[in-house]
Amino acid sequence: MGLSGYDAIVLGGGAAGLMCAAVAGQRGRRILLLDHADQVGKKILISGGGRCNFTNIHTAPDRFLSANPHFAKSALARYTPADFIALVERYGIAYHEKTLGQLFCDGSAKQIVAMLLGECAKGGVEIRCGQPANTIDHADGRFRVRVGSADFAAPNLVIATGGPSIPKMGATGFAYDLARQFGLKVVEPRPALVPLTLGGNDVLFRELSGVATPVDARAGKAAFREAALFTHKGLSGPAILQISSYWRHGEPVTIDFLPDAAPGWLLDAKRKRPRAALASALPLPDRLAQTLAHRLALSGELGAQTDRKLADAEARLKRWIFHPTGTEGFAKAEVTVGGIATANLSSQTMMAKSMPGLYAVGEAVDVTGWLGGYNFQWAWASGHAAGQAL
Repeated sequence: MGLSGYDAIVLGGGAAGLMCAAVAGQRGRRILLLDHADQVGKKILISGGGRCNFTNIHTAPDRFLSANPHFAKSALARYTPADFIALVERYGIAYHEKTLGQLFCDGSAKQIVAMLLGECAKGGVEIRCGQPANTIDHADGRFRVRVGSADFAAPNLVIATGGPSIPKMGATGFAYDLARQFGLKVVEPRPALVPLTLGGNDVLFRELSGVATPVDARAGKAAFREAALFTHKGLSGPAILQISSYWRHGEPVTIDFLPDAAPGWLLDAKRKRPRAALASALPLPDRLAQTLAHRLALSGELGAQTDRKLADAEARLKRWIFHPTGTEGFAKAEVTVGGIATANLSSQTMMAKSMPGLYAVGEAVDVTGWLGGYNFQWAWASGHAAGQAL
């Protein structure tokens, strides 16, 4: 027991911190959970448009980015979407699958926060909100945390303070500073699940703000088939948010605007509708079709175009190359790629190998999921792993 009689102090009242505290508390540990915000679960409350996309039934380790792609396997295998769904059902929370395995509350994300608080209450977790930790240090086998004028101590400390994405919700790089203080390495954090910005020759596409269409989007070796959305700054929508996690500055992004089109479709259109203009032959939103036809310099009737020119146009529509100038940054990023290096942590317990009693869970760690409930599942799984180990 620590000076204040706690077995562990959990820093951060988000998804991973609440899960960790609840699991440990229900195992008979005395847990203090601290959060600098005025209430816990703030990111949970705004997620999924207020309905919380709380897991994804297609969760698998290959849907997570990390410097060590194997690290997440252990925790994900031991606490699965089915385990979290069972918890949701025990609380009578109605939910539905939207698309691609994404599960949302029928009602409100508030139900998920209330459920987690209920689980913490069952474990006798003490929760204190509204004041940041001033100083944190370690001596004589105990972590000491000063909050305001109060001191707390425990033999175990859990870093669950997330990453720097969505700073307006109070997000900071606090987890990384703390990790470095205790000798842990940090993989350079960058915004993920974030819109991309366009400039230069691509700036014309910003005039299409609000237009969306299903595409196949690629960055590096990653490819996602979902909707892309043009914005006044560049590109967004699920397909773009997904590839943004893999995209690196200076790399191109390629878009297949017609992923379902059969090879030679444009030559077929020429034979069937020789009087049609290219824009009217493109099965795309009108403003987008007009812009693409303009960029392809294909004016006039299809019948007036050579087969070679139409074949070239078809090839470009299949692999349209954009050169993003950057991203919209942490302010618009849903999550963070990078974080506390997994090489420092046990994949079984989430404890630091070089610092017994120090744990890191959730987004603070260098594990980042795809869009669509995967990051919540990592929060539940990593929080559960640490909670079982405390």
